[in-house]
Amino acid sequence: MAKKILIVDDSRTIRQQVGFTLTKEGFEVVEAEDGQDGINKLQSSGEISMIISDVNMPNMGGLEMVEAIRQIEQFKFLPIIMLTTESSGDKVERAKKAGASGWLVKPFNPEQLVGAVKKLAR
Repeated sequence: MAKKILIVDDSRTIRQQVGFTLTKEGFEVVEAEDGQDGINKLQSSGEISMIISDVNMPNMGGLEMVEAIRQIEQFKFLPIIMLTTESSGDKVERAKKAGASGWLVKPFNPEQLVGAVKKLAR
């Protein structure tokens, strides 16, 4: 059975690009438009094995979503990769503090994405 990855990003284009890359690698993909939608899909979509989320989104951003997810016992150790356009130490530090497992700076190539996913999917 394929591992299921939740992609949370307000950009439909990013969700499609990430989803296409991961589907080619044999993963199943579920999409969400913002942090609240991500939490809802996480709780309703069965066995999600990883989340890939943008940091900056309307309604509920990625960092707030990660903090909320880490409060749910069954998801405390779920791998979460954050996507950001900023590589500043401050953003990375905030992502770590929120509970992110890793991050990718946009733009990234498919090989970087697959490498990050496979590293955390072990």
